[in-house]
Amino acid sequence: MTAAQQFATDIVRTLRSHGFQAYFNGGCVRDLILGREPADYDVSTDATPQQVMRIFPRALAVGAQFGVVLVPCPTKTAEDAEDAESFEGRTTAVEIATFRSDVGYSDGRHPDEVRFTKDPREDVQRRDFTINGMLLDPLAADPDGSRSASSEFATGNVLDFVGGREDLKAGLIRAIGEPSRRFAEDKLRMLRAVRFAARFGYKIELATFAAIQKLAPQIHQVSQERVREELTKMLTEGRARLAFLLLDESGLLREVLPEISAMKGVEQPQQFHPEGDVFVHTLLLLEKLPAGCSKTLAWGALLHDVGKPATFRVAPDRIRFDGHVDVGVKIAEAICRRLRFSNEETEQIVSLVDNHMRFAQVRQMNESTLKKFLRMPKFDEHLEVHRLDALSSNKILDFYDYARERLESIPPEAIRPRPLVSGDDLIAAGYSPGPQFKEILDAVEDAQLEGRVVSHEAAMDLVRAEFPTRGVPPPPPSSV
Repeated sequence: MTAAQQFATDIVRTLRSHGFQAYFNGGCVRDLILGREPADYDVSTDATPQQVMRIFPRALAVGAQFGVVLVPCPTKTAEDAEDAESFEGRTTAVEIATFRSDVGYSDGRHPDEVRFTKDPREDVQRRDFTINGMLLDPLAADPDGSRSASSEFATGNVLDFVGGREDLKAGLIRAIGEPSRRFAEDKLRMLRAVRFAARFGYKIELATFAAIQKLAPQIHQVSQERVREELTKMLTEGRARLAFLLLDESGLLREVLPEISAMKGVEQPQQFHPEGDVFVHTLLLLEKLPAGCSKTLAWGALLHDVGKPATFRVAPDRIRFDGHVDVGVKIAEAICRRLRFSNEETEQIVSLVDNHMRFAQVRQMNESTLKKFLRMPKFDEHLEVHRLDALSSNKILDFYDYARERLESIPPEAIRPRPLVSGDDLIAAGYSPGPQFKEILDAVEDAQLEGRVVSHEAAMDLVRAEFPTRGVPPPPPSSV
């Protein structure tokens, strides 16, 4: 039993000792039945938020009006070192929710009224999907809590009032109760259905899928931040291609990312892209994204050719996409702003789009240009987008291999050398501060990167020769 699971089990035991019902609920039950380690643990109980907070003084009332409080996990100590791995990236707090029924969802997300209940059967009816609607008694198979196994969880101590176990066996994502009602309560559930289906390789039950197709235009009621997080999870959980196929089939893709939907049917030149149109090509990149990849890499892969639909034209020689990178940069930036990415994330995603075609010139770049290219922030992501791009088209990795070999062979100090000349040096030499300073310093850096100057004195000789100043006689050439 991991430390996180033990902590959640102790919470259940404590609530029970105070005379309350308490169970694991939701995704952690699903994952334990499947033999997966849950990312976090949730507990449901008939204790009210006020009662929970009296029992656990460290609890945080993050959503007490909806019956939800958080109990932070204890801080790790040296004695926990042997179990540190179980905490890494895992539970930092256990969410405790009071059994409840919800009345009305005027805003399409929050219930208008919450009624607490003592009946767990009533509580699970408000949840989203059957596979997430099961309860588990972590104490039933092993009252002492000294041992625990997912095989035990799959048998007698799961409380399943909604058919979740059957749907897990059948590989189905099914809404609890009436699908349209579940999605009306929270439109984000439509995206969650797609994400769960892709993550587990399941099918979406027919009535549930039909409701998504009907209600897809209403996804705009969901905040852009929540949409972004669901899409990012789809891109980074290892099944991005399947997720985007389902988004397209459900009608959600044209609502949340019309720029990607526009790629469908946009032909590409056969000699460079034998795989098919821009959408097919993009899906092939997504298929190669590993689980756990960074969000900026995933979004860069998704958006790298987003400028092609707008620049498509049939020239006499072949299909062309003139200026698709520049157009793609603008579109990618607009998408990132719309989805409320941070400035840092936006900058990297846009940079991946902006630079993905530059690899075709790496062999022709002079040394200073190449080194500046190789030292771009998170260059490993640029390399990876290019590799995925090549493997999803002509499968030629020559430019990738060359860039990686040069990156590995050039010492870091040669790619990012200490400057030989500063602005103070220029002022001391009689130059007036101004826009020309950048031009001068860039010229010196280029010469340094190319090995044409290796000392301060030689760099200043280059400055005086290429950027003579008026009224200040140049000193005699340095002997260095």
